[in-house]
Amino acid sequence: MAQYTTALDFGSEKITAIIGTRGTNGTINVKGLGVKNYDGFLNGEWLNPDGLAEAIEGALLEATSVADVAIKRVYVSVPSEFCDVVCKEVGLSLNRKRKVTANDIFTLMNNGDEFDDSVEVINIQPVYYTLDNDLRLVQPEGQITTKISGFLSYITAKNSFTATVRAILNSLGISSVEFVASPLAESLILFDEAKRDGTAILVDVGYLTTSVGIVKGDGLLMLKTFSLGGGFITGDLAEQFSVSFADAEKLKRKAILTLDPQQGEEYEVDCKSGLVRFNARDVNDVITARITHIATMVKKCLTLSNYKYPAHIPVSLTGGGVSYIRGAKDIFSSVLERDIEIVAPPFPGVNKPNLSSAWGLIDMAIKNDEQTAKKGFFARIFGK
Repeated sequence: MAQYTTALDFGSEKITAIIGTRGTNGTINVKGLGVKNYDGFLNGEWLNPDGLAEAIEGALLEATSVADVAIKRVYVSVPSEFCDVVCKEVGLSLNRKRKVTANDIFTLMNNGDEFDDSVEVINIQPVYYTLDNDLRLVQPEGQITTKISGFLSYITAKNSFTATVRAILNSLGISSVEFVASPLAESLILFDEAKRDGTAILVDVGYLTTSVGIVKGDGLLMLKTFSLGGGFITGDLAEQFSVSFADAEKLKRKAILTLDPQQGEEYEVDCKSGLVRFNARDVNDVITARITHIATMVKKCLTLSNYKYPAHIPVSLTGGGVSYIRGAKDIFSSVLERDIEIVAPPFPGVNKPNLSSAWGLIDMAIKNDEQTAKKGFFARIFGK
């Protein structure tokens, strides 16, 4: 009988529940899927805490009604607004020359786990390990050495997130909850090992929030976040043209920023009141201004980084906020003065930027369940 894994992803607009297992060729076989809109979060705070439990329960019920399986454990993504990243060098002496064991790595990671009670360590990831011959590597288990040190990425989550979500899941009879930083899960599914070893820059523009991460090895060197996303573009259009939010969303999806509209050219939108025409140049100007604002904030985040990264690497753009807007990546490229690539999960049928977080989470969760079943040892993907 197949072993199914349950993941609960928190976007800034939707909560997604996925029940799945590993499919052929490394794909994911989805047994159940549930998606619920909710009010989300802004500046690290829930916009409607009272509606959170209903949305979580609704997404899980929708997924289980299709999957018809009992949920024993849930892997939960923690959005970047509730996360922080601290990288530190940690060492461990083995006292004699011998093979590095999984317990040694576990002990090494625990040696640097020193944080106050306001946060919870959810992921501890290696940027790299170093042995006594100064050899750097990402997987030291089985190597022979007298000492091991690691440059480790500790990812913490605010208790305001973990305590709230854990309490809701406990009330639903789910006592085993594991938290995963959303940008970490994204980076592990979007970039292969070679690309991560060479450093990658990941920008996720969502509906209400944007995260900027520098990825190295299996960890995050840096994570910055700010409350701006595609929903702000919709709001700008709604205000500028005095239309509803729903109609403004339709208008946004019509825009082609790579074109230079001639005087009098229009976008036609089937609004609630009927077919409405909007001046194409005016629409493009509104959208361009907000995307430029978001890109400028991304540039500021990268400028504030303490870590150097190669000048030639592109910025990888994901998330549903701006990735689908034709011409958005050209604006980002102009502001950041770098090549921009749109990245999405490498699975057939779900290779869309707005699905990076949810499918990164379920992929990472399944890998952890596979490793646990294989080794009988809880992988340090999760900060337990």
